Amino acid sequence: MTEHVFTNLVHNSIMEYWDKPALCLFHHEEITFAGLAEHIARFHILFEQAGIKRGDKIALCAKNTNRWAVSFLAVTTYGAVVVPILSDFTPEAINNLVDHSDSMALFTDKEIWEQLDIKLMPKLKAVVNPDDFSLLWGVSKAVELFENLDANFAAKYPDGFSKEDVKFRVDDSNIDDLAVINYTSGTTSAPKGVMLTYKNISASVDFGLKYRPCSGKDSIVSMLPMAHIYGLIFEFVYPICGGATIYYLGKSPAPSVLLRAMKEVHPYLLVTVPLVMEKIYKSSVKPVLSKPAMKILTHIPLLNRIIFKKVRETLDNAFGGNVVEYIMGGAALNPEVEKCFRKIGLHYMVGYGMTEAAPLIAYETWDKYVPTSCGKKVDCATVKIDSEDPQRIAGEILVKGDNICIGYYKNEEASANAFTEDGFLRTGDLGVIDKDGNIFIKGRSKSMILGANGQNIYPEEIEAVINTQDFVVESVVVDRASKLVGLVYLDNDAIKKAGLDEEAIADLPEKIRVSVNRSMPSYSLLTKVEVMLEPFAKTPKMSIKRFLYK
Repeated sequence: MTEHVFTNLVHNSIMEYWDKPALCLFHHEEITFAGLAEHIARFHILFEQAGIKRGDKIALCAKNTNRWAVSFLAVTTYGAVVVPILSDFTPEAINNLVDHSDSMALFTDKEIWEQLDIKLMPKLKAVVNPDDFSLLWGVSKAVELFENLDANFAAKYPDGFSKEDVKFRVDDSNIDDLAVINYTSGTTSAPKGVMLTYKNISASVDFGLKYRPCSGKDSIVSMLPMAHIYGLIFEFVYPICGGATIYYLGKSPAPSVLLRAMKEVHPYLLVTVPLVMEKIYKSSVKPVLSKPAMKILTHIPLLNRIIFKKVRETLDNAFGGNVVEYIMGGAALNPEVEKCFRKIGLHYMVGYGMTEAAPLIAYETWDKYVPTSCGKKVDCATVKIDSEDPQRIAGEILVKGDNICIGYYKNEEASANAFTEDGFLRTGDLGVIDKDGNIFIKGRSKSMILGANGQNIYPEEIEAVINTQDFVVESVVVDRASKLVGLVYLDNDAIKKAGLDEEAIADLPEKIRVSVNRSMPSYSLLTKVEVMLEPFAKTPKMSIKRFLYK
């Protein structure tokens, strides 16, 4: 049973590692734990004087930086509710989610703010730029508060800000309060904002510190979007609670920048998605082991062990040489890649989770991890399979525990449908559990696609846009070699009626692709549109049989 709120651990880290770096923008800015505490204190003055109350909503839509992290902690330690929104969402989606969440303030980059429409976010009182914590826009009271912040801070701490002044408005008595609303997509119709409490987040943090403890001696590089729950918890909240230093790279870095950061930072943990490790395998590991001479040598007993160890050490060194474990999640690992990783002895595992579980449902340390599984259930949860024979017959994976969300914000229908009568969350995934408790996912009843950087891509949203294009009857979006491809069935009668010639018909796929991509976030762009010659196969309910079009 989770009883202690994660903000207590943040407070402990600040006390213990006061002068050590906490949040760093690689080669740009270093914020110590003391600096983090002071930033939080300054924002608490602003929030209090602005009349922001416990439970009020504050949206956060910006690129990954150390000041994104400061903004998050400033809100959660105050007792307000933070609403992380992916910065890759379209301006229309951001406007909609800020408004839907009832956010009173918004942290966002200047570039994003210039594309937003304040008239569509009538509840906002202030917009803050995380780059320098300046006010981008605000009502007259907000402008006054920002102008007087330095004076008000000095008046409250006349002897300077010290350890004794670090006080948060959240303690264990607030553990069941709402802490985060995390939207799983940018949809404009009945958006699903997952409501996560302090207990939900604390349960995941406790689990991480139990199985992968960290301290002020450790560092980690944040690569995943923090507005996505996977990166938020395991590349930020959990390590900062342990006292680790977190490095941010800003915008998506080039591979050379990423590898340089890894070699300089020496991260103790690498949290990523299978696609990243699969790319590394194809570009670095496979070419080496596929050489004719190497194929022969790796079949010689004892010698092959030396070779595999050398390959593993080379890969480890590329990531700084200090990685205790490579944790992957969000999708299954390619069998060929997994087989190779086992051979070379890489310290990896593939877990299982979802936003609604904040995020882990299953995990196992690399040395006990069973290949093709997604680990065992986490300590804070109960997992069961909705099947008459859970070990042999796949059924829906159901989960209940301290880490499970309390529903969806302002969406009672979705909340009611998400849980069974006895309170188990319906994951929408099919799986089995072996006698040792290892969970094996056999299929996804959901069609969600995981982007290269951990973003959730919902093909239905892209299809909805495709289906509005001229001459399109229906469509299916599929993932092919990590590229999004739109399959479309065209309205031949409409084409004939419009009198399109052969050249115009041949140009349709590309015109559809370009038109659709104009309204898509960068990670949901179509790389190709293919024309289907026949209508898509349907179920008796007239749903498209997606599994036929992988």
